[in-house]
Amino acid sequence: MGMLVSILIGALAGVIAGKLMNYGLGLIWAIIVGVVGGFLGSWLFSIIGLSVSGSFWGQLLVGVVGAVVLLWLVSLIKKK
Repeated sequence: MGMLVSILIGALAGVIAGKLMNYGLGLIWAIIVGVVGGFLGSWLFSIIGLSVSGSFWGQLLVGVVGAVVLLWLVSLIKKK
């Protein structure tokens, strides 16, 4: 059940990040970006010493921040 919830939160984070960054992501790409963004976000938050509770909103915030950073990095690579 935990994995399914993580995928759902990741998908929502990917959709939100795609809207914020003006990326037209399909559902599969939104899930991938959101899940990878969740890992990236939790790594970034731990590096800077921030702790977000394990609540739905905390996980969503971390996922969205990580997904936005991921999409920003991808856009930098695509420009080259």
